[in-house]
Amino acid sequence: MENTDATITSLHGNTPAGSVYRTPPHNTEVEAALLGALLTNNRAFEQVADFLRPDHFYEPVHGRIYETIEKLIERGQVANPLTLKHLFDGDDALAEVGGTEYLYEMATAVISVINAAEYGKTIHDLHLKRSLIGLGEDVVNEAYNGDVDVTANDQIEQAEQRLYDLATTGESERGAITLKDAAITAVNMAEEAFKRDSHVVGITTGLDLLDRKLG
Repeated sequence: MENTDATITSLHGNTPAGSVYRTPPHNTEVEAALLGALLTNNRAFEQVADFLRPDHFYEPVHGRIYETIEKLIERGQVANPLTLKHLFDGDDALAEVGGTEYLYEMATAVISVINAAEYGKTIHDLHLKRSLIGLGEDVVNEAYNGDVDVTANDQIEQAEQRLYDLATTGESERGAITLKDAAITAVNMAEEAFKRDSHVVGITTGLDLLDRKLG
């Protein structure tokens, strides 16, 4: 009974005595390893370009470094510690982790760029887990909301939609997305559909004839 009371108290926002604060899932070492690999060999960017975005990084300055690398490569320019140095000179956030010397440290710490794809997948997976935590917190808070115009079924449908969006696009709340991201999502969904016997894109209804009509 005490455990139940403690859980209810925690959900109301009052942290029970003896509880442990948990930091969101992240791995800044892997983030630095990926950035170092990209700064060492720009071709490694091809291994993560299709699924990894700047906001997937836990450390904001890592996300900004990744975004800068991405922009330089897409312009056909070289992205290395030297070309990034003048772009981050005087950057307060980078100064907190060692300044522009940090760019050189990440690059020189790289042993091989072979694992770039695995680093990217780890970063993306941890981003999804943090998004799941945020989604779960929102579901709990909305369930406590006394809005009589929103039923439990409405909240369940909203939660299901956000989970679906997270599974298909990597975002629990859809906002404006780029044409590139939309195209990648469409291609991936089409590939998944053709892997299934039904060739249906997205969620199936369970009724074969209806699924075929809906595509």
